[in-house]
Amino acid sequence: MRVRILRSAFEDLVAGRRFYDRRALGIGGYYFDSLFSEIDSLALFAGIHRVQFGFHRLLAKRFPFAIYYRVIDDEAVVFRVLDCRRDPNWIKNTLEQTD
Repeated sequence: MRVRILRSAFEDLVAGRRFYDRRALGIGGYYFDSLFSEIDSLALFAGIHRVQFGFHRLLAKRFPFAIYYRVIDDEAVVFRVLDCRRDPNWIKNTLEQTD
């Protein structure tokens, strides 16, 4: 299965990398690599994750982030990558605006 990352998700990834870059040297790159590895796994495992707010949600293993995606025509489309520490209402509203 192909994996496509929308601009909104890529911007989320860049914002997360900036956040971790400000914390300590090298953490931003590690964050980026870890999240892209999780996204790459969708090529094999897309569609098995729990649905929340109308999107499949893949929880990252090493960082408190969730990857929200949909399977559309044999393609995993990543819409957002959001920080799970945010208010659930904020996450829901953000995803509703993504549609």
